[in-house]
Amino acid sequence: MAGHPIDDMMGTVMEKVRTMVDSNTVIGEPITTPDGVMLVPVSRVSFGFVSGGSDRSEGAKGGVWGGSGAGVKVDPVGFLMIRDGTARLVSIQPPAFTTADRVIDMLPDLLEKVDGYVNKFATSKEGGEPAV
Repeated sequence: MAGHPIDDMMGTVMEKVRTMVDSNTVIGEPITTPDGVMLVPVSRVSFGFVSGGSDRSEGAKGGVWGGSGAGVKVDPVGFLMIRDGTARLVSIQPPAFTTADRVIDMLPDLLEKVDGYVNKFATSKEGGEPAV
């Protein structure tokens, strides 16, 4: 059935969806602030596709009948902030509703604080003054 009008219609719609949704839609162009911080926009992309048709070659109203459609939704998630060689995701999503979501959101800050505490402890063990 190669070259069938319904195949051609589906191919055209899928090609249009490909042009709308590319990697630049998910990860945007970097923005550099005057103080040297690089911000990279991050988005969530969802899309749907539907197509259908009928090939009625008999009767007075014969022929190929069909339709197709697609929808794309782009939701901004946040920014990847890169400063002094360190990257951090800054979320612009509403706050988490469940305890598990809150813990996952707090995990990067917690790990950063633990790392700072371990470094201070190691410095005090090496003969430096303990940090307060």
